[in-house]
Amino acid sequence: MRVFLTGATGFIGSHIVPELLAAGHHVVGLTRSDAGAAALIAAGAEPYRGDMEDPESLTRGAASCDGVIHTAFDHDFAIFVANCQKDARAIAALGSGLAGTAKPLVITSSTAMGSATPGDPALEDVFADQSPNPRVASELAGQALLDRGIHAIVLRNSQIHDTRKQGLVSEVIALAREKGVSAYVGEGSNCWSAAHVSDTARLYRLALERNEAGARYHGTAEAAIGFRKIAETIGETFGLPTKSLSADEAGEHFGWLTAFVSKDMSASSTLTRERLGWNPDGPTLHADIRAMTASA
Repeated sequence: MRVFLTGATGFIGSHIVPELLAAGHHVVGLTRSDAGAAALIAAGAEPYRGDMEDPESLTRGAASCDGVIHTAFDHDFAIFVANCQKDARAIAALGSGLAGTAKPLVITSSTAMGSATPGDPALEDVFADQSPNPRVASELAGQALLDRGIHAIVLRNSQIHDTRKQGLVSEVIALAREKGVSAYVGEGSNCWSAAHVSDTARLYRLALERNEAGARYHGTAEAAIGFRKIAETIGETFGLPTKSLSADEAGEHFGWLTAFVSKDMSASSTLTRERLGWNPDGPTLHADIRAMTASA
């Protein structure tokens, strides 16, 4: 397949490129810079000049290929709502390029969208379309494409990690090092889910190749990792004390992260594994944190 990949030079996208190439696919990577184009060529992909703010460029790129994987997303949480709306517009533009075809469009979301009620483990066959989480905009955009007959597929990510990045855990690590203490809220019994980036890249490929319109998959290798254990591993790795904070103390300590650190973000991937034959075998989140160094 000729695959149009957004976010091709990003954390996840840069791992999807070799995964697709090794499977015999041709990768057309979206980029807006000379440096990005050079990186894609070096990786064996074809660069395509465009921009997430230019919907026509997205539509043209999608139309020129046999399928699309959309991983690009602006992770500036200071303008998270605006970025989610921007993502919805990008999804609509990509879908327009596939109208009237059975070509797959794999979009990216969060496992939070699979939790029927707050605190419930996320499930693939659940879509919390009334979720207050702004990221719901991505899946609503995908649903609108499905209603038009476009083969939209959702891949919901957990905390995707290697030894350089770990999703929101990277922000927790940076804050712990800044504050000099690795903290958690209350007993820290709330759980997060995670998957190694190499396993995640493989999952995107499998979802693309299966091309089941309306399918939802979870990029979750570890379903429920206690947040206290995450905080303790960070403390051990960087030589920091570990501390429990009350709910009142958490706001001052964690800032914008407060909305996440006390939440349960566990997720099941049972159906994903059954339907795609996905068997994640990469390092655990704890292993990748421990493999970091204090100078990282």
